[in-house]
Amino acid sequence: AESLHSCIGLLGISAGSLLLAVHFYSSPRAAPLIPGTALGVLLLLVSALLAYAGIRRSLRNASLLVPLCLTLSALWSGYGVILILAGQGALRGPGDARDALLPGLATFTLALLLLAVVGFLCGEPLLGLVAAAVSLASAHEVALHVSSSLGPSAVACSHLSVCLLGGYFALGRILCLLTKGKVALPGTDLAEKKAQEQGQGSAGSTNPFAAPGLLLNMLSASVFCCRLLGVTHRLFLGQVPWLWAAGTYQIGFCVLSYRAMDVLMATAFGFTSILKFAGGYCLLYPTWQPEEPSLPTPFLVVFSILFAVLALFLCLQSPVDGLYLLVFVTYCIALACSPRGFFAGGPQGVAGAIFVASALVALIHLYNVRARAKVPTGKGAVKALLARSSLLKLREGPDLHAPYLGYSKYADAEVLTYACSVLASFALTATGDPQAPLATVVIPWVVVAGGILKLLGGSVAFARGKTLESSAFILYSVMWIIWGLTRYGGLYGPARSFHAAVGIISFMLFNSFIVFCSLFLNMAWFFYSLTFMLITVSFLLDAIHALPTGYDIAATLIFGLVSFYCFLAALASTTFEGCCLPMGGPMVQLSGVGAGTTKCLHLPARKASSVKRIADILRNGGTCGIPTDTVYVLVAACSRPDAVEKAHRSKRQAQDRPMSLWISSLKQLEPAKHLFTPLLWDFMEAAWPSPISLVIPRGEWVDFLGMKDSAKYVGTPQSVAIRIPDCSVTTHLIDLVGPIVVTSANPTGEADTTHHNQVYAKLGDKVDAVLCGGPSPENIASTVVDCTKIDSGNIGFFRVGIIPKSQV
Repeated sequence: AESLHSCIGLLGISAGSLLLAVHFYSSPRAAPLIPGTALGVLLLLVSALLAYAGIRRSLRNASLLVPLCLTLSALWSGYGVILILAGQGALRGPGDARDALLPGLATFTLALLLLAVVGFLCGEPLLGLVAAAVSLASAHEVALHVSSSLGPSAVACSHLSVCLLGGYFALGRILCLLTKGKVALPGTDLAEKKAQEQGQGSAGSTNPFAAPGLLLNMLSASVFCCRLLGVTHRLFLGQVPWLWAAGTYQIGFCVLSYRAMDVLMATAFGFTSILKFAGGYCLLYPTWQPEEPSLPTPFLVVFSILFAVLALFLCLQSPVDGLYLLVFVTYCIALACSPRGFFAGGPQGVAGAIFVASALVALIHLYNVRARAKVPTGKGAVKALLARSSLLKLREGPDLHAPYLGYSKYADAEVLTYACSVLASFALTATGDPQAPLATVVIPWVVVAGGILKLLGGSVAFARGKTLESSAFILYSVMWIIWGLTRYGGLYGPARSFHAAVGIISFMLFNSFIVFCSLFLNMAWFFYSLTFMLITVSFLLDAIHALPTGYDIAATLIFGLVSFYCFLAALASTTFEGCCLPMGGPMVQLSGVGAGTTKCLHLPARKASSVKRIADILRNGGTCGIPTDTVYVLVAACSRPDAVEKAHRSKRQAQDRPMSLWISSLKQLEPAKHLFTPLLWDFMEAAWPSPISLVIPRGEWVDFLGMKDSAKYVGTPQSVAIRIPDCSVTTHLIDLVGPIVVTSANPTGEADTTHHNQVYAKLGDKVDAVLCGGPSPENIASTVVDCTKIDSGNIGFFRVGIIPKSQV
């Protein structure tokens, strides 16, 4: 799979370079071989392919190919959109194409040069050569736009060299893939052995998407500092693709950083992506209005405070990254102090500082991901300093981001989601001109922060098993998007609509249910959802033309302050052990609601230590919910009759559905083999391991399994259902504990449980632990075969499950 994704990435690089080489070789002609619009569309397709290869590759290896693919994907996506705009006549003025392309090309020349340097320093020379060749091609194109003395053939020649290098590299990976590693061209092994030796420890602890995200901060900063330095003549529509491409990719890196369990860097990328979309909106606005848009000052002050708080907490993880974020604090303050916003010289000067700082920090991240000897970032000094404190202790360890309800591939996104609530609420305090609603920059803050990023946070919360929180976040994101576009996008108009009021009332009804449910969650969530109700009331009053003066500002300020407290509490909970800022307990506690939350453990099934811990609980007389080859089951150790009786009671087991017996191997029945008929023994050997339960006659063989007093709860007086599951986790657990008594993990009469969250919901207060394996591989239970009369040539079926009769 690694070779396949490497081939896809390298062939994508070669294909993109070949397209550009053909384009520049034919550009002196009156009719180029590839029209600008077609070339732009092709580059967008190649950039999507590179993004896929980079993301898939990053899940397995910390190779330099990951940032190379992702960086080139961002470059060619912005480049492709600009070519489409030029092909459609949107860049008509003299020098428009030059001013549009220069900031991005200059940025990627330096970014790819940094990748080349790291490649040569860290033992990946061929990838370094590819990065250097693309950097040289971008530099040649910059020179072509600045001076006409350099012809397009030089640019085409550079792209052709990239194509040849990429093709050689891809050929090496294809040969390695086809020959299963026996044949490899020199330099095409991607340093995988070195990655295992040098980067094994760092790849798990370092976010591989931090460096590409930082390089995109250079891209957005370059657009504005190029104008300050006079490299470009003006800020206009043609530079928007660079800003919005950087913002879009940073939202992607935000999600991938959650996948890499880096909450603080993911939050930082979410923040910076908002600035990029706002900058693109400001450059886009003058295309239909002659004046420049205005930025709401209070919002930018609040944004600078959020950046400062995040920088403070990030300093505890990596002081270099925390100090880097302080540059964005300065940037927000500069924007707040400048009436012209992004068009003023002050913010453009800070953008130049962001460009330099991003390049330095990106270089450090690129080097530290690959190299054995790391560049110190100050993390050790902070840990040593906090080790002396008895009040603050940093969260560390493999279970740092483990959710309460078991396994998740993502870290918690609540920090970013609460911050977006703050941003969206304070953005609404900007009144603006009702006759020109688009003249005040509110839509990026409300739609991107309150809508898109909150929707992202809700999706991550759902992936972590937080049903109520995810439902609320998704509902609020939809509300922010609809209301932001309606009120601040010029769609509302002077007339107030009855239909808008009806829609808002529908949202209020949904939110009323969330407010009620939050009573059982915690106090902070109750006030968070309740104060959002104040926001929806202000929307409703505005829709019916009955909004009192100052009510909407008061409501948004109250909601913003509550959201800010939740933001601080989530940050503190993510960073420190213990509850630094309390969220409060449930305001209403009912019997059976939230019961057992302090005693029912949730352990990820992918860890051997979790299986061992479950085994200890079973040996000590506990009952547990575990995944199997079919649905989740409730188990107890046969050697503990008290546990078997507890499982029987917790299930309210019906007499017609007796509990079954599971073993891990027929070797456990070898001492009693003489008590089974040869036909039955051969049938058991042929049928197991599988999702087939065999009901066999009860006999003395039961005593060989050490069941003692547990036997009366298993099967019926005449027969016992027995099975060897086809699940490595389950059989390993049985090897540690011995034979187990099994029943389905749901109250009698209810549907089977197919996810560990369902086990928790149905039996959470009655079991001691749940082994969390995510969704069941099958939604159908096992097939139960009646073998009590097998020696007479007859078998029957008590239940036909996943295995059909014909296969049995």
